[in-house]
Amino acid sequence: MQPPSLRRRICPQRRTRPVRLIHPVLRLIHSAHPAHPSPRRRIRPRRLAALTAVTALTLTVSTSAGTEHPTAPATAGPIGLARSSALVPCLLHGGLNVQMTEGVPTPGGYSRSTGTVHALTLMVDFSDAPGQGSAMDRFHEFFPQTQKWFRTASYGRLDYRPETPITTWLRMPMPFRAYGIERGAPFEPGYRQLVQDIVAAADPDVDFSSYDLLNVLVTPNAGPSALDTVLSVTFAGNGEAPVADGVPIANASFVYSRQDDGSGSYARTGYRVLPHENGHTFGLPDLYTQEGGEAVGHWDIMSEDWGANNDLLGWHKWKLGWLDGSQVGCVATSGSVEYILTPLYKPGGGKLILVPINSRSVYAVELRTRGGNDEAVCRPGILIYLVDTSVDTGRGPVTVYDSHRGSGGCIHSPNVQAELSDAPFSTGETFKDPRHAITIQVLGTEPDGNYRVRITRG
Repeated sequence: MQPPSLRRRICPQRRTRPVRLIHPVLRLIHSAHPAHPSPRRRIRPRRLAALTAVTALTLTVSTSAGTEHPTAPATAGPIGLARSSALVPCLLHGGLNVQMTEGVPTPGGYSRSTGTVHALTLMVDFSDAPGQGSAMDRFHEFFPQTQKWFRTASYGRLDYRPETPITTWLRMPMPFRAYGIERGAPFEPGYRQLVQDIVAAADPDVDFSSYDLLNVLVTPNAGPSALDTVLSVTFAGNGEAPVADGVPIANASFVYSRQDDGSGSYARTGYRVLPHENGHTFGLPDLYTQEGGEAVGHWDIMSEDWGANNDLLGWHKWKLGWLDGSQVGCVATSGSVEYILTPLYKPGGGKLILVPINSRSVYAVELRTRGGNDEAVCRPGILIYLVDTSVDTGRGPVTVYDSHRGSGGCIHSPNVQAELSDAPFSTGETFKDPRHAITIQVLGTEPDGNYRVRITRG
């Protein structure tokens, strides 16, 4: 087994209390069912299998209005927790032996996710796979789109700056095949050798201590087509990585062949593999499972990064420090409370309601509508999902509950998980978890497009 320090990603009571209206929140009344988590290895198929349903859950969280702060601390993790002791029951820590956890706050060793992040970006080729065209053409397949994606997703809290001190192809000393790189390849020995060779080749022109993370954009003709197998991978929080200029190359993303499905959308959507990979450098796990994105679908780029643009879940935005504590509610005691939720893509306002089940799992409630990075939302509404910090990356640490399971979904876009596309709950629908006496009701919409939700704990 790989040492945990490498954190390798394979790309692969029914007492009620008075109702308090704190911030726009919705309510749901309808039973939802999650998709079964699948086996551990990541496979990105071109078409995703239909989900298998499980029992439904509900979620209760309290949320209050918040404001966007243009200048955020240059750290990862939730902001303003000192002001929000009520959120403590919802701060779930990672499970034992979990390489990359959904726990909050994110463990140390990863790149910071707020403030200015300097991303060293190098274009690499090999004697048996010489770079095709200009190295800067390769760079522009990902930028400035990736910068814009992070700026939008973070409400301006992340100033992502790709920097290319070397604007030509950086030739490696060994042929590509000599590194033994294939899908699921461990860090040792091939990637260690590749990182060492990159450092040696770039060192005359690069001060590695000036950067927060490394992007390696490999010439697309090295390795198989992404339609056959996806080699793109990130090694994050890797304290055993080679050291350059006094710092370990601990957070490095490698991107290989183009994720081009032939639909003609690559120029617009092909860059999205890099925000996904960089998500790992910030400490986010893979949300897909062996059959693809059936546990979360297209509701988070850590689940599906092919096809139409999509955002991150509210839990991830909180985990990365892009939401204030005042924008997150935690419903940990019995009773009934109402909230108003604003669309996740819009800056400001109440964004996330959390209903803890135990020390390792919590329900999350948020409002997803079309806008910002969420261009594929075909049925807006309240998205409810379970976060389990005892489940590792690529094994289903998050499960979205489908309010219309078996419907086939409402979108038929290439590489978008159709079944979960209509998962959000609408006005009059309810989500129930009888075992934990939790009910989440979507009460209605406000004139400004916000949703009102009621959460009840028995």
